[in-house]
Amino acid sequence: MSYTAPVKDIAFAMRHVAGLEAALDAGMYGDLSSDLVDTILEEAGKFANERIAPLNRLGDKAGARLENGKVIMPTGWGEVYREWCEAGWNALPGPEAHGGQGLPVLLNSACVEMWNSACMAYGLGPLLTMGAVEALTAHGSDYLKATYLGKLIQGEWFGTMNLTEPQAGSDLAALRSKAEPVGDGTYRIFGQKIFITYGEHDLSDNIIHLVLARLPDAPEGTRGISLFLVPKFMVGADGALGARNDVRCAGVEHKLGIHASPTCTMVYGDEGGAIGYLIGEENRGLNCMFTMMNNARLGVALQGVAIAERATQQAMAFAMERRQGKALGVKSGPMSRIIEHPDIRRMLLEMKAKTAAARAISFRLAAELDKSHRLEGDKARAASELASLLTPVAKAFATDIGIEVASLGIQIHGGMGFVEETGAAQHLRDARILTIYEGTNGIQSIDLVTRKLPIGNGALVRQEIDRHRATVRRLKESNQPAFGHMADRLHEAVEALARASDWLLATLGTSPNDALAGATPYLRLFALAAGGAGLGEEALASVRGPADHESSQRIARARFFAENIAIAASGLETSIVDGAGTLGDIALVAAE
Repeated sequence: MSYTAPVKDIAFAMRHVAGLEAALDAGMYGDLSSDLVDTILEEAGKFANERIAPLNRLGDKAGARLENGKVIMPTGWGEVYREWCEAGWNALPGPEAHGGQGLPVLLNSACVEMWNSACMAYGLGPLLTMGAVEALTAHGSDYLKATYLGKLIQGEWFGTMNLTEPQAGSDLAALRSKAEPVGDGTYRIFGQKIFITYGEHDLSDNIIHLVLARLPDAPEGTRGISLFLVPKFMVGADGALGARNDVRCAGVEHKLGIHASPTCTMVYGDEGGAIGYLIGEENRGLNCMFTMMNNARLGVALQGVAIAERATQQAMAFAMERRQGKALGVKSGPMSRIIEHPDIRRMLLEMKAKTAAARAISFRLAAELDKSHRLEGDKARAASELASLLTPVAKAFATDIGIEVASLGIQIHGGMGFVEETGAAQHLRDARILTIYEGTNGIQSIDLVTRKLPIGNGALVRQEIDRHRATVRRLKESNQPAFGHMADRLHEAVEALARASDWLLATLGTSPNDALAGATPYLRLFALAAGGAGLGEEALASVRGPADHESSQRIARARFFAENIAIAASGLETSIVDGAGTLGDIALVAAE
């Protein structure tokens, strides 16, 4: 179950898919240099390999446990977390004005992948703290920023996101938690929240909860939700911790996976009301929270990549060692390594190709977020729109393939994969939550079709399609025998996306349910075109560089993706256009 951070693959995708070198050359990242990026990635990989990865198996077996209202983390967790904070990793993307390093989202995303590959249950906690930092930076008052940001950025305090309630899963309009103004600028918070990641633990001195609640006489639905900062311990004017706030952990969920990540039921206001502070404007809390949620959706996409990478590494190592049967043409001697069997090679290439494609999409999203923050005017707005388009695609596709790749990893292990001792099963158990939290993948698909596709009457999507067409043209013009039919298969996928996009745009206004019926296959089709184009860019960059083993491997996985995975595009297009008619029959059966 060892893990080696794929630093070279990560750096290659950053440079040749996400445009790191061009951004550095343009000065978008200030005095950050290519050499410094390499150094940071190497050190992050080393910390992930040596300090975080050993926690993975231990955390899965021991889990986080609740004792007398306190969550106790597994042995070694606190020590590694302190070292991680002292090394500055928590502060990597934080604003410099409050003690952060102000480094790019893209660079932090590369590190987030490594933390979560090493141990997703560990990486999940700091990910939410970073989201809380972003939300507070964007929407918090000067007082809240001065009081809380520094400690959050340094990792001395944790941040959480409190949305879900027992009666309200994805439907935030059904939230019932209340906030009552006290009259001195503070509020009393009452309610219950469930599925709160790291809602209680012993890793930090304080936990800063960002909580959605309703003010008295607030409008119904999502327009009547406000966002509040609720600390576990009150903070004095001198920054010292004071009395315990009226918030407690009432339970910890027993989950399929990520056992060492405490998923808590939080109760606010049992003893008169938890003291909270308004973030942003009244009744506009969802806008504020979406800053944190969008940060988290990129993070969850990276978790999908991370689990897929870890599962692939383990499956590859097993296939290189496990001997069973004899490969065709082998007449005598010992049994063959299973990697010599074509079907095992096919599964391994599928794992590698899907992982690399999901990484390419996720890193492009991170790069566009950097542009939206660091550029100005029309360029910043264009980048923000493109990031909003790529967010649901990255979140859904990367988490879907996280499950698919982890499942293939079990298949390659055979019966041993179904046995917990090998660790292959843990990857699938850990990955299973990813398509559910931070907005289910069905919600991501609906968002893509109903909100993102119509931007500019489809102009934004057509711009992305034109980008992929340009990649296909360069692949064709390269005349590289090693590319096989890559250009032709990607051309088919991109054109299928173009036709499906036009059909959905026309159908949204006349038959919206038919359009929604095709939302999930549309997102997959979008991802196949985008992921294939990203790997095509890697292949083109590989032939420009030295002809070594790593280059040949990148070309092979790009070709495999195009010729074996992206060919699903035509079927997806058919499902989008013709699939709605079957859904009514199911509804009739259910009604009877």
